[in-house]
Amino acid sequence: MHKIIPVLFVLLLCVACGPSPAPAPNEPAPDAPPFQTYTMAQFMKTTSVMGGSFNKGETKMLVTSNQSGIFNVYSIDLATGEKTPLTQSQETTFGSGYFHHDDRFIYRADQGGNEEYHLYVGGGEGDPIDLTVDAGIRENFRGFAHDGNSFFVESNRRDKRFMDLYRIDAKTLERKMFYQNDVGMEFYDISRDQQWLTLGKNLSSLEDKLYLVNLKEGGEPKQIEPVQGGKARMVSAEFGPENRYLYYRSDEEGEFMGLYRYELATGNREAVRKAEWNVSWATFSHNGLWRTVALNWDGVTRLEIINTKTGNALKLPDLPEGNLSSVVFSRSGNYMRFYLDSDAAPANLYLYNLTNGKLTTLTDNLNPEIYAGHLVSSEVVRFNARDGLEIPGFLYKPKGASATNQVPALLWIHGGPGGQSRPSYRAEIQFLINHGYAIYMVNNRGSSGYGKTFFAADDRKHGKEPLWDCVDAKNYLKTLDWVNPEKIGIMGGSYGGYMTAAALAFEPDEFVIGINIFGVTNWIRTLENIPPYWESFRQALYDELGDPKKDREMLYAISPVFHGDKITKPIMILQGANDPRVVKEESDDLVEAIRKNNGIVEYVVFEDEGHGFRKSKNRIEGFEKVLKFADKYLKADKPVF
Repeated sequence: MHKIIPVLFVLLLCVACGPSPAPAPNEPAPDAPPFQTYTMAQFMKTTSVMGGSFNKGETKMLVTSNQSGIFNVYSIDLATGEKTPLTQSQETTFGSGYFHHDDRFIYRADQGGNEEYHLYVGGGEGDPIDLTVDAGIRENFRGFAHDGNSFFVESNRRDKRFMDLYRIDAKTLERKMFYQNDVGMEFYDISRDQQWLTLGKNLSSLEDKLYLVNLKEGGEPKQIEPVQGGKARMVSAEFGPENRYLYYRSDEEGEFMGLYRYELATGNREAVRKAEWNVSWATFSHNGLWRTVALNWDGVTRLEIINTKTGNALKLPDLPEGNLSSVVFSRSGNYMRFYLDSDAAPANLYLYNLTNGKLTTLTDNLNPEIYAGHLVSSEVVRFNARDGLEIPGFLYKPKGASATNQVPALLWIHGGPGGQSRPSYRAEIQFLINHGYAIYMVNNRGSSGYGKTFFAADDRKHGKEPLWDCVDAKNYLKTLDWVNPEKIGIMGGSYGGYMTAAALAFEPDEFVIGINIFGVTNWIRTLENIPPYWESFRQALYDELGDPKKDREMLYAISPVFHGDKITKPIMILQGANDPRVVKEESDDLVEAIRKNNGIVEYVVFEDEGHGFRKSKNRIEGFEKVLKFADKYLKADKPVF
């Protein structure tokens, strides 16, 4: 039996509104300007900022921003908020972190979206240093050692199937093998004293195995098994600051992922945090004083920030309405940075001074040409699928929609398959809503965040039950008096793109249009050609979707590319030419199959993108074309097909 620690997490930081009362959701303020529509270019002038690594002196922060139209690395002056570009690449570039003892920094970039990431060191004398060097290699930054004298990188340079872990000296940049990964494990965490390492293996929707490695005693992985036996998802969270405990997340005692700790010396363990919803992650500040736990509470992030010495929750000043996320403390513990966002407000970066209580807003990312009151917030909406299973989602109602002014609607299906749509600011979604489209982000069965039974409910049922949830979602929308029941389409990216193509192929009479954004359409090809560095979870993919050899007939039956003749409704397909996950040939083949049957298909290919469109110019072009397509085939009083 496990001892349950008394709950010290006494405050949920589900951020409250400021002192002034706000108007009801989606209702105009008394002094609001007249409603107007905005271009996609205007929405893309809303800047995205992410990350935030403190420098040695805690005077600036390393962030990634797309303010130039392409993601690059910047430093933000913490006193003034001024951003200074540190890279000016034409390739999408992301900052990883400042060195601890000087102002050099690590960043990563691939080539045109091919996901073969190289790591670079910038900020030193001379040109940036490419740590990866070799072409065709993928490397990821895995953090600095606690003392900052070295950092860790995972790389498949030895064997393209397996990501080995290297330790690189922070001064000399000399690299040494830290752990050789011969069995396709996934790296999780390293203890602060570098004696312990955690590895993981994803076997299925219901099982993640967790392994502990004592590097001073041979380095053989030892499985931490579920207490009650059987299958469970067990994922490393972080080693405690005193090198005594491993904290991990597990659903071994219920539907949702709780937080546990495992005593390294004895193997004893105990529950730290259980909840009605999943613990998404847990981390400690560099000085060990603060423990942050994130909960996925019905699709919304709630944080608990606890003083590990007193057990008291951190008190924050009044904040704007939104979701608090991405909390990181500076190494001294004097500062905390975090992001705050909502459906109708992009994520902004904040700095909180714990010594004097001063709160500083470091960014104001919404394009000033856009009046925030013209944007729309979502509401949680559930319906019962045909078999009685409750399906959740987030519904956006355009301004002015009513029983006398019905609007067209689009289902938005997330990626994955085990992803989850969650409320946050998305330029593309707000653009469509602003132009009069209702959006319903459906979390069909198989989505994460709603318990392990719901998560595994789509295994080997793709193209069937999860797709039926989308049809049932459409039927739910038809019951709303402000939705035009004859004008409902479906769209999504990656797995959501698959669901879109599958809907038009296997339920051809249900949706008026489909918009497939780099979606899988040939499961046989996808599963036969997964990148070699996905070896650690190859079997999990086969377990959920099917083995391309053993289950070829089933995969053929659920792959839209082989059923293009059934697609009779207009479909738009957007594809990155360098996509390593859904290769361009898949979309080419689907386009050919539809055109062969004289179907209506519009095909947009971006030569400098991969799986996910990063460059602002491409996102603008892509969704301006999406809007024209939807206006022509869905919104029009008399569609032309």
